[in-house]
Amino acid sequence: MAITAAMVKELRESTGAGMMDCKNALTEAGGDMEKAVEVLREKGLAKAAKKAGRIAAEGLVDTFVDGNTASIVEVNSETDFVAKNDIFKNYVQEVAKQAAKTSSEDIDAFLAEESLFEAGSTVNDVLTGKISVIGENLKIRRFKKVVVENGVVASYIHMGGKIGVLVELESDVVNDAVVECGRNLAMQIAAVSPLHVDRSEVSEAYVEKERAILKEQAKNENPDKPDSIIDKMIIGRLNKQLKEICLLDQAYVKDGDLTVAKYVEQVAKEQGANIKVKAFTRFETGEGIEKKSENFAEEVARQMQG
Repeated sequence: MAITAAMVKELRESTGAGMMDCKNALTEAGGDMEKAVEVLREKGLAKAAKKAGRIAAEGLVDTFVDGNTASIVEVNSETDFVAKNDIFKNYVQEVAKQAAKTSSEDIDAFLAEESLFEAGSTVNDVLTGKISVIGENLKIRRFKKVVVENGVVASYIHMGGKIGVLVELESDVVNDAVVECGRNLAMQIAAVSPLHVDRSEVSEAYVEKERAILKEQAKNENPDKPDSIIDKMIIGRLNKQLKEICLLDQAYVKDGDLTVAKYVEQVAKEQGANIKVKAFTRFETGEGIEKKSENFAEEVARQMQG
């Protein structure tokens, strides 16, 4: 029976084993999925297979910066206990270093590439090994690599790895003050969570949708006001909303008298530089993952049982 990529992917997702291990197991099992799982268990991957179905919604975000190249990764675990474990923390830092060297564009390709830390093993092989050692389902959920040609990339980790941020600054002057500017912006992004650098990134479709919603709200609140007044109200409310979601329009958290744009201008003037916020990336651990509801006693009991 021909072994398809879809079959390999299904087995990998259900067991956490490496792609080549899955392909070999399926070949050995003649394409029988259940038998292939047994083959993987027989080869020492049983623990990882047992853990793979559990929801991994805790974990850590980490960053790695090497000159003008940087990476940010999110690695999930089942419990917050594991997220605080030094073995797990060191592993996440290794994943971040791997991401800074990768040429992969998606998570499947990243998992399939050779590990920088264990010769002859893929990134996924190492992940599977960590699942066996740590005793929980782990998942490399996402990664991003950035390279700034002219300028700096700054990072910030908030709440011990719950939130991570990378900020890319284009600048014709690179010194400690410019790096500090990038870090301050990263702290701003971690705290306030903007969606865009500036209004040029906001799509017209988004603006039109929000304008329609705000118009209905204004009419419901002020049914007797003419459309000319309603339109003026919408402009004010829309501008306020855009200020909240666009980084450069936000009030600067370290000095409420400045917007972020004015703060960047101030640093640029002081350093005799041209500074532009090119982009940012913000990862928050577990965002968008539906978590299981477990009480503290149950979580401790499960940890004790191994």
